[in-house]
Amino acid sequence: MTMNPGGDDLFRKRGAMGSYGRQSTPSRERVVEQFLPRIKSIALGLLHTLPHNVELNDLVQEGVIALLNAYDRYDPSRGATFSTYSMKRIKGSMYDYLRNLDWLPRKTRHLIKVVEKAFLEMEGELRRPPTPEEIAQHTGLTDQEVRLANMEMNRRQLLRLDGYLQDVDSEGDYSDFFSSSDPTPEELYEKQEFRERLQNSILSLKEREQLVLSLYYIEELNFKEIGAILGVTESRISQIHSAIMLKLRERMRQQDP
Repeated sequence: MTMNPGGDDLFRKRGAMGSYGRQSTPSRERVVEQFLPRIKSIALGLLHTLPHNVELNDLVQEGVIALLNAYDRYDPSRGATFSTYSMKRIKGSMYDYLRNLDWLPRKTRHLIKVVEKAFLEMEGELRRPPTPEEIAQHTGLTDQEVRLANMEMNRRQLLRLDGYLQDVDSEGDYSDFFSSSDPTPEELYEKQEFRERLQNSILSLKEREQLVLSLYYIEELNFKEIGAILGVTESRISQIHSAIMLKLRERMRQQDP
């Protein structure tokens, strides 16, 4: 279930007054205290699918900095709650930090393409997502190569979901769902068209696959929590999520004019 850090209670009086006076505004220390558990939870959820050189403390630090920036910029007159406003910026800051670490050798890019192709082929034959061991046997890759490809594939799906689903190369430009800049009319049209194609593709998925997406992206549960609900392991949910993303990308590609 989604955690509520209680930040909106802290800002309720401030929002009702429409004032930024010191007496109605919670201290920075109090806001950090309330939101830190949620920041750590988000960081831990990201860490599961990232390389070992990514440190939990670095992600948490990025989240805290984003929280304090949100604290300084928050304007309740715009209608958004502080929790919604700050969480968007916390996640965006963590994603930006991880994108800056992103650089894939050509060999790794090739491994990803081989594994993705095997995923789609085998999922159709098996009527379920293949295991890493089955992919290794099917492709002739080593278990380590499949694990590397899966890790990087998960990272691309997680950090650049819109670009991944639109099949943009990892070195290309990406529109960012967490961007704070105002989109142009052309960008708004493209995003609307993207969302419509995505919605149609999601509706074509199996009920269980739609449930995984809902639990992860709407309820904001991590893979371990989803696994507990569905009675499978955390790593299996990671595999299922990757398979869903591949399937969505293929179906969205088929909708291209």
